[in-house]
Amino acid sequence: MSKISRRKLIVGGVSAGGLLLAGTASKYSNELHRVGEDLSRVTHRFLLRNNPLAREFTTREISKNFPAIGTTMPESEIYQRLLHGRFADWRLPVGGLVDKPMSFSLADLQSLPARTQITAHSCERGWTAIAQWTGVQLSRVLELVKPQPTARWVAIHCADGWWDSYSLDHFEALHPQTLLAYGMNGSDLPVAHGAPVRLRVERQLGWKSLKYVDRIELVDHYRRLGDGKGSFVADEYDFQWYGGV
Repeated sequence: MSKISRRKLIVGGVSAGGLLLAGTASKYSNELHRVGEDLSRVTHRFLLRNNPLAREFTTREISKNFPAIGTTMPESEIYQRLLHGRFADWRLPVGGLVDKPMSFSLADLQSLPARTQITAHSCERGWTAIAQWTGVQLSRVLELVKPQPTARWVAIHCADGWWDSYSLDHFEALHPQTLLAYGMNGSDLPVAHGAPVRLRVERQLGWKSLKYVDRIELVDHYRRLGDGKGSFVADEYDFQWYGGV
């Protein structure tokens, strides 16, 4: 057996200790991050407890330019085929912890009572634009599938690979202004803005209003999704997933 020099032993010990400390720091950092998210959520709800609706505007205040950022044309063959067929074959499955899983066509959603609202989209990149959105309240769709008592979160999955999670309560998923929007500014929703259906969560930052919605899943906790951080953004970019404003 070869002898190990004192120098190698010390260097090896320091390296191992550094890795241990880094792992410990990472663990506590993740826990601190999670506490911060919970604090943000609680604070958001406390501040808005007496202000249930986001501000709505008039048609005169609609922005002439509403930037389309992120994905503006999903590359998947499935989406391209649906787009070519004008979304006649598009379906939105809603399942998970529900008693009555359902699949909705675009016509099905348009046949449900509609809501139109003119609201401000506040992008995390620093710009704000106002648009008119028409769609069905997410709460109406969820009511039809009958969530089970253990369901606490709603996961929205999209054709471009993005996804996010929302609490199953009147602050987020069941909020009256949370829409599955199929119309924008009096016309069909443009492809660049998420056709055929996008989510509108008006009391959250813009990145929570996902485009190209194609599946909804009810779960007991968002930590069961992806890497357990609650959203595609958090998993991919280590970004704080809770975007309440």
